[in-house]
Amino acid sequence: MPSWSLAEKEDCANSDPGRLEIRASVRSSLNQVANMIISWNPTDVWLKFRRTTLVNALKYYWQYDPTTLLTGVDAMLTYLATSDDHMATRPHSNGKKHSDEIVSLRKRTGACLVSISKKVPHHLVPWLAQLSERVKNLLSSNDLLPMNEMHLYEFLSCVATAVEDPLARSNFVSDVLSNAINVLDSIEVKNAVNSVEGLMATLGISAATNDPSSVTNPLVVKQTTELYVKMFSAFNQLLSVGKRCHEAAKKRPGGGLPPTTATPPTLSTQSNFPDEGPISLSDLAINDPFVPLWPRILPTLLCALDAVLQLWHPNYQAVLLRHNIQRYALAISDEEAYLATKQDSTAGGVYGEGGTAGSIVSGWDRRDVNLAPKWSGWLNELRHTCFQLLGLAAGQRVLFAPELAGIFPRFVSVIVDERHLKSMENRHLTQYLKQFLEILLLSCPATLYQSHLSPILGPLFEHLQYRLQCNWAPIIEPNTLRSSSETTKALTTPACENAAALASNTGEEWFLTYYARCGLFVGDLDAVTGEEVVEKARVELSRALSDCLQAALALKGEWGLVLANQAKEEQAVKKNDPSKLKSGPRTRFNDQEGRRVNADGTPRSENDIAIEARKTLRINSMCRFLLLENEKIAGFLVLTVIQCLGYPDVYTCRRCARICHRILETVSWNEQYTDLLGNKMFSIVVKAIVTEPKWMVGLEWDMINVLRDVYCRLVLGQTLLPGGQGPGLQQPRDPTNPALFEQSKSVDKPLQGGGVLCRSSDMPRVILSRLPSISVENIQTLDKGLTEKRAAKDQKDLLRELLLAAAEALKETEGGFSGNDSTFGSLFERAGTAESLLNQKAQRSAIVPDIPEKLVTYSMMQKHKEQENTDEQAAALGDIFKLS
Repeated sequence: MPSWSLAEKEDCANSDPGRLEIRASVRSSLNQVANMIISWNPTDVWLKFRRTTLVNALKYYWQYDPTTLLTGVDAMLTYLATSDDHMATRPHSNGKKHSDEIVSLRKRTGACLVSISKKVPHHLVPWLAQLSERVKNLLSSNDLLPMNEMHLYEFLSCVATAVEDPLARSNFVSDVLSNAINVLDSIEVKNAVNSVEGLMATLGISAATNDPSSVTNPLVVKQTTELYVKMFSAFNQLLSVGKRCHEAAKKRPGGGLPPTTATPPTLSTQSNFPDEGPISLSDLAINDPFVPLWPRILPTLLCALDAVLQLWHPNYQAVLLRHNIQRYALAISDEEAYLATKQDSTAGGVYGEGGTAGSIVSGWDRRDVNLAPKWSGWLNELRHTCFQLLGLAAGQRVLFAPELAGIFPRFVSVIVDERHLKSMENRHLTQYLKQFLEILLLSCPATLYQSHLSPILGPLFEHLQYRLQCNWAPIIEPNTLRSSSETTKALTTPACENAAALASNTGEEWFLTYYARCGLFVGDLDAVTGEEVVEKARVELSRALSDCLQAALALKGEWGLVLANQAKEEQAVKKNDPSKLKSGPRTRFNDQEGRRVNADGTPRSENDIAIEARKTLRINSMCRFLLLENEKIAGFLVLTVIQCLGYPDVYTCRRCARICHRILETVSWNEQYTDLLGNKMFSIVVKAIVTEPKWMVGLEWDMINVLRDVYCRLVLGQTLLPGGQGPGLQQPRDPTNPALFEQSKSVDKPLQGGGVLCRSSDMPRVILSRLPSISVENIQTLDKGLTEKRAAKDQKDLLRELLLAAAEALKETEGGFSGNDSTFGSLFERAGTAESLLNQKAQRSAIVPDIPEKLVTYSMMQKHKEQENTDEQAAALGDIFKLS
């Protein structure tokens, strides 16, 4: 519904009378609907559930008319305490306090409260004291679900973010979270997180060594579960409230920039900003009331993460895998097994028919009175929450504050500890990249890249390059390990003894087999599902890395939106059409009433120009930093991206092709990169195209475009538009040295096309000349064609024709690259003629005929027929009268 149909009268005073009439009608109708929903008081649980859904929808109306808001919130708070009086007498209740229907209602009600408080917190601020008292009463009842307790903390925090006084905001949030922080400071939690032995004792893992029956002892299970829930809930409450505060901070008038440093729009084009560096916690707290709590949170958080990650070190795995119960602490959870099967959730999910509950620890799941199936889920939750909290600290820029400079070395020592990186499973690293690293890259000020990113990215990229190589080696080169079909299988319970013996040696052989199976232990899971879990873990890590790098190089995400906005502005100026700045994509409804919108159709705030200026600075600085300022980071990063082009995963390969273009735009002029780009990148792309593996079908044009970008920049002295688009722009020869090309004016501006290699390289020519049936004359003809025809389509067609000849010759001489002798043959066997892009022109003609140059319409055909009839009549008369 458009905003003008609900806005206040003064907001639409200048609108046309028709709109004013519509507004009056709409508001009157919605007021009646709101009153009907609020006054409706059903007694049936499922009708209450439906009412909650309707109340949640009213938040859009309350934004303009909050008359019934407080009554609606009060009703939702009441629903949180809804109980089922007859639950204890129901058959098969299994001692549960609440039925599934009541649990569903409470969960939906809590989510509704959070959603309302996020949308209209400013309308709830006047009643913040009363709402706080009501929430305290609910929390003291000891009858709430743990999730509902979280919802209430989030609810109050969202309302508190609308308080105008920064100090009052911070004090209120601190008061709301005082219980959670006190839990983290308690002796119980300190003992649990200060060492891996303490963590194992807290979760009941250690007790199973001498007393295996303790894991099924009801009293022990209850006490252990309560202690874990207490510890985890404290971390989770901090995470939930911190996220809400951070979201609200970004919506403030300054867009999240400290008010004292926010640059006015008129000055936003400068390249130096006072806030692109360390900012004190007090300045950050002006916008974000959660920030002052970090000095108390971070030390315990780092201890907890360190203890969780140590549990996977080989020396601990060697002990745990030998024990028939403790080994399940290292296993995946039932939920992770279910997600790998890609089943339809409508069947009841992990606990429904066909679900995987009870498949890891055979016959037991985490709902049962048994600690063993609970451990994997608990450790997952704790690890993910720690990663997300670190990502939150990076997003709030707390990690770069002067007050925390003393703890930063400890932070680095935990997150890039060599033993941690080597021992993490693929699924752990995937979450590490998604929940922490990507946010860190986008949030770090440009002036702190060397001091805060270098210590992290160097060891991380070095490890990722080695791990991905080991992950995919059994698939790409099955003969490099003992048996690809065996080494890629997930570790199961019967094989634990052998794995434990291998882990005790902590040598290279352990890590090779560990990475080949992506580090997974699947317990008693069946072989088919275990294979699916391993495959999912393998591809998800490479996909997470490619997505992270795309975001850091402004190829997607919020930085990609900045470049899209700039392109949109350039188009509006070029066409002298300001209306383009006020319209989003056609697929999105535009309700901005003539206001400027982003390229994706989302509304722009007042301070977006200043924010985008800072992001543009970071985009340019990040390209230089990752690829030019640190040799270790750049070397492993580029090598990893190049290797990913050969991994049989379409998602990863397509995104890495885009990253390759950005690499070429940034560093192709640098002779230190000539071997990496002209030899390694070029050869792996040529191999992928010429061997035509089935998994590559649909990617051929992407790969040919990378090939064209390398060849044009390194051999022919031609620059291209960003992303390898547009025609080749030929650089002239240097007048003083004809052997060199003149450098492009955009050499230091990769976002505008970048530069070329001034001294032409012969590496790509040599690689092409080694292909079967490709002669020096063929390459000379290719060079001539690429120089004369510089349109993108023409150049790609020339490259395709050359590679087609090589592919056909390769089929005849070697039979192509085929994996028919391995387990993975169907993946790498050559694509058929009907599938191959290289053979498209040769094998088929156009199904739809080309449109003629001259358009012939139906009316033109009718006129033509009439003209022919007239000519026939004239000819007949001529015959009679002898007309000449």
